[in-house]
Amino acid sequence: MKVYRIAKQEPQGTASQPQTSMMPSGQSPASGARPSLQWKLPKSWEEVPPSAMRAASFKVKGQNGKVADVGVFPFPGMAGTDLENVNRWRDQVNLAPIEAADLSKEGQPVEIAGQQTKLYDMAGTDTNGVKTRILAAIMHRDGIDWFFKMMGDEALVAGQKRAFIGFLQSLKFGGASAAAALPPGHPDISGANMNMFANAPANSNQPKPKWDVPSDWHEVASGPFLVAKYQLGPQGASGAEVNVAMSGGNGGGLVPNVNRWRGQLGLGPLSAEEANKLVSNLDVGGDGKAVQVEMTGADPKTGQKADMVAVIVSRAGETWFYKLMGNERLVEQERPAFTKFVKTATYPNGL
Repeated sequence: MKVYRIAKQEPQGTASQPQTSMMPSGQSPASGARPSLQWKLPKSWEEVPPSAMRAASFKVKGQNGKVADVGVFPFPGMAGTDLENVNRWRDQVNLAPIEAADLSKEGQPVEIAGQQTKLYDMAGTDTNGVKTRILAAIMHRDGIDWFFKMMGDEALVAGQKRAFIGFLQSLKFGGASAAAALPPGHPDISGANMNMFANAPANSNQPKPKWDVPSDWHEVASGPFLVAKYQLGPQGASGAEVNVAMSGGNGGGLVPNVNRWRGQLGLGPLSAEEANKLVSNLDVGGDGKAVQVEMTGADPKTGQKADMVAVIVSRAGETWFYKLMGNERLVEQERPAFTKFVKTATYPNGL
């Protein structure tokens, strides 16, 4: 049984050192232990460091180099309805969306931490036509939406379904609050801070790549799921922004991210075939592979015409997202500097 013990909150301006510990399966934390998220790790799973968006992360290896990714994702009641998330996952394996009336037929009952929920099993193909499967469950607890997801090679994930269900059934929340059951360094998503979540400072535990940042870009405080954020244009009167984020695995896939960005420009979703027509390859050197997407729509805040240039850099076990968005004239002006910025990245673990 894995137990994350989270350090008690210290007064503002002080620091505490969180710690982790292992405990045998079935053993409860000692009296006075801090809140914890506990699980029984399946034998074939390997725990890996979680990204800023994850409370826990695992890798499952199969034969012939086949792999599957498992993640535990907590969000403070801001991640959409169950139907929206199931359809988002279905889109990731190129399945058609379902209607609300069909949602109850799709899931099988599963218990997580004493709470009844449903497990969704979706098999299809990824954007490259490779057979892919997703197992996913959603639990609503203490104002937090918890997502438990396994995605990878179709046959491997199918063979791991029993282990995944066992993992879900072994999960336990220690302490009074699910929000407290997070590993060291995870952004604070407690109910008391939910209203300020979008304006929280950047996750200081997420190491930044080294970039050649243009002198007229102004770095500003970013949200908990961003690695960095820059304002472009006269300081205090930005007409465009650059956001940088990182996710484990494939970051949700190309098509869902293209459609997410289209939504930010007031544009409707595209099919996989249509989305792929917008994509061009970008040479970033090293071992990384990158694609670039360009779109034109409207700024949702002002209704004015806006442009976006987005780059997805895929590396071993992680995906980096770069997005330049704003006033069409400024975006066009800054496009060369943005491309150079992406290409100069030297990442924390090499490249």
